[in-house]
Amino acid sequence: MKQTTTLADAFEEICASEAPLNERLAAYAEKLRELNFPFAEAYDEVVARVLAGEVGQMAPAVGEPMPDFILPGKDGHLVSLDDVTQHGPAVISFNRGHWCSFCKIELRTIAEHHEEITASGAVMVSIIPDRQQFAGPLHALTLGKIQILTDVDNGYALSLGLVMWIGEHLKALMKGRGYHLETFHGSDGWFIPLPATFVVDQSKIVLARFVDPDFRRRMEIDEILAALRLRKDFHPG
Repeated sequence: MKQTTTLADAFEEICASEAPLNERLAAYAEKLRELNFPFAEAYDEVVARVLAGEVGQMAPAVGEPMPDFILPGKDGHLVSLDDVTQHGPAVISFNRGHWCSFCKIELRTIAEHHEEITASGAVMVSIIPDRQQFAGPLHALTLGKIQILTDVDNGYALSLGLVMWIGEHLKALMKGRGYHLETFHGSDGWFIPLPATFVVDQSKIVLARFVDPDFRRRMEIDEILAALRLRKDFHPG
């Protein structure tokens, strides 16, 4: 990647690249360090704490059913897991919020492969703790190709063991940059989901999953497409 002097320029350059998703994410993490952005060290601390706490180990495994949910989406319309799997499989991604650049890189990359994913009959869903009034940037970023649902107070993520606390260091940094989670979430807990991706079939069984304590890594598009190709419940026409 060419030398960039601002994080915003680096973000746009990374999103415009054709590199695999995790190479894009690693490039962004490296740019944080290169520009001496204070979040780089704070993120290392959070990842170490999450690893020690074994967060995410209780999430549904491959072959297990994905627990049901009913969550508000755009315009307050309630969406259930039955709704998103009504006609085929679903790709369900838990994301930290509209403010998270790593999540935006992931969702923008998934949206780029919209045609390949929907050719399998799949619906793409992102679950975030942000209230819908703050989800607009993600709707715009993904050109409306991904359903953005709000997990109020992280209730659904909590039931899957996918919730982590920000920590005081990162909380102070985020507030200093204008990221006020108490406003975005409507509560002052400063808890967010551990990013994770689940591919589920029409019967709501997990076909593939990616749960990593290091939120700077996500499920590759090739893995998503491979899981969709292997599913047994989809019958064209």
